[in-house]
Amino acid sequence: MKIILFSDIHANLPALDAFFEDIEKHKPDAIYCLGDLVGYNVWPNEVIAEIRKRRIATISGNHDTKAHQLRGDPAVKNYAYNLIGDDEMQYLNSLPDHIRLVYQLNEKRLNILLVHGSPRRNNEYVLEDLDEAFVLELLEQAKADILFCAHSHKPYHRIIKTEEGQKQIINTGSIGKPKDGNPEGGYIVFTINAKETTTEIIRFAYAIEIAVRGIEDSPLPNELATMLEEAY
Repeated sequence: MKIILFSDIHANLPALDAFFEDIEKHKPDAIYCLGDLVGYNVWPNEVIAEIRKRRIATISGNHDTKAHQLRGDPAVKNYAYNLIGDDEMQYLNSLPDHIRLVYQLNEKRLNILLVHGSPRRNNEYVLEDLDEAFVLELLEQAKADILFCAHSHKPYHRIIKTEEGQKQIINTGSIGKPKDGNPEGGYIVFTINAKETTTEIIRFAYAIEIAVRGIEDSPLPNELATMLEEAY
């Protein structure tokens, strides 16, 4: 079973188009989106249309959740939300908070939880350097062996040894707005077989100049274009 997981597109259509082209080589059995389709760029409706056209199971990111509050706000920084159409807003408002998957592996049940931020809130960060005891308690409360999260825009794969075996936390990074110093988009290829799971962090180039121009030609602050180019 090969699964693609991605998140944090943030209305960056050129990055999303390149992502869909890049994953063809992996021939995934399933694809999941961990949220934040909108914000920061000028193609929210086009991004939502591409996700819906492919029937990709998607959860609500913090920007998706608050989009209806920000749409209509005249502040320049919120211009991106004013572009969201009525039908697209209804779609965002209908997205689930999380997705849980259960697989049979080595005669044990493997519980996998997909969230945007943390199991508690979609705007809470689960960072790579969080205290191990805190993370284990979080996973125990969530009844998860593997936690896929996003929100920080910084990909990582962390394995924590336990008495029963191990727990894993995997951050998908960001398709359209990385913040780890690498402007390339990123996603996860997660493979499950009868004996083990494997995780691969993938990066891909895209026409970032088009995304930058989309910001610069709009009322959005040009600083967002710089942040995109420098990935912070």
